[in-house]
Amino acid sequence: MPESYRQDVRDLALFADMDQVNFESLMRGSYVQNFPPRIDLITEGDSPDFLHVVVSGAVDLFSSWNGRETSMATVRPVSTFILAATIKDAPYLMSARTLEKSRIILLPSEDVRQVFEKDGAFARAIVTELSQCYRAVVKNTKDLKLRTSLERLANYLLRQMGRTGSSAFDLLMEKRRLASFLGMTPENLSRAFKGLEPYGVRVDGNHIKITDTEELMRFAKPSPLIDDHST
Repeated sequence: MPESYRQDVRDLALFADMDQVNFESLMRGSYVQNFPPRIDLITEGDSPDFLHVVVSGAVDLFSSWNGRETSMATVRPVSTFILAATIKDAPYLMSARTLEKSRIILLPSEDVRQVFEKDGAFARAIVTELSQCYRAVVKNTKDLKLRTSLERLANYLLRQMGRTGSSAFDLLMEKRRLASFLGMTPENLSRAFKGLEPYGVRVDGNHIKITDTEELMRFAKPSPLIDDHST
């Protein structure tokens, strides 16, 4: 594995404090692979052979049931998926596919579990990351259960505005995936965008412009206990 990729892994909070000998042991069986867009990486229900680290590109985590499919999350560099299945040695609860050309490091799950057993710093980092993931799931559940589709879209747009630092930005995903992520149909998403026009939201294709931030915030009522994913 090229040294630059090893450093990408080492710089992640998950691996930053672990013993160098254990890190080298973990890297020994790992490798880097390039994937084109729309390639399935893992399938829900399968055993977790590898912990994946996305170093370039983007990966869609999704789930299917009874002929229906929903987008769960988008993984961007540099970050891992799906850690819980690897540590528990349990079946994947989500599938994953590339959204664009992606470079991914694969760490054998058995090696990850072995190092987890003997490296205290690594174990603590894993507990911290899984705790953060749990909190993110709780916030997402609150978003879905406590808000209308219009309120979910409004708060999503406010989060994207905060991420970009601009009131004009492009959506990071196609509208069909965004609808799935927000728990609505594409038709409902289109109606929701129109419903937000009185609150200062202008849409041109995938480009969003918020002309009245205060009015949109008054309607959306953002809460750090739902919308702040850093806590």
